[in-house]
Amino acid sequence: MSNQLKDKVFEALEEVIDPELGIDIVNLGLVYEVNITEDQAHIVMTMTSMGCPLAGQIMAGVKSSVLENVGEIKSVEVDVVWSPPWTKDRMSRYAQLALGVHR
Repeated sequence: MSNQLKDKVFEALEEVIDPELGIDIVNLGLVYEVNITEDQAHIVMTMTSMGCPLAGQIMAGVKSSVLENVGEIKSVEVDVVWSPPWTKDRMSRYAQLALGVHR
């Protein structure tokens, strides 16, 4: 798998904004893994909470953003996992500053 292709997928994922927080899912630390096999992307991610009412919308955004922005990818599979659980420590410095979160 080319790192360049994986970088393109991550760039596409940065276009997916968590509607509640207004920050993209990569900087929030919601994306755990991106695996690419031929023309398929398999994304392992989580949500900020188990009862996230917008999980379906976020997952749909993940699929459409990757398919629209990465021409080499023809299908996207998204697995939402709860282990390890998401914590604010997974957020990038940018997201922490934007949301006023201090460690």
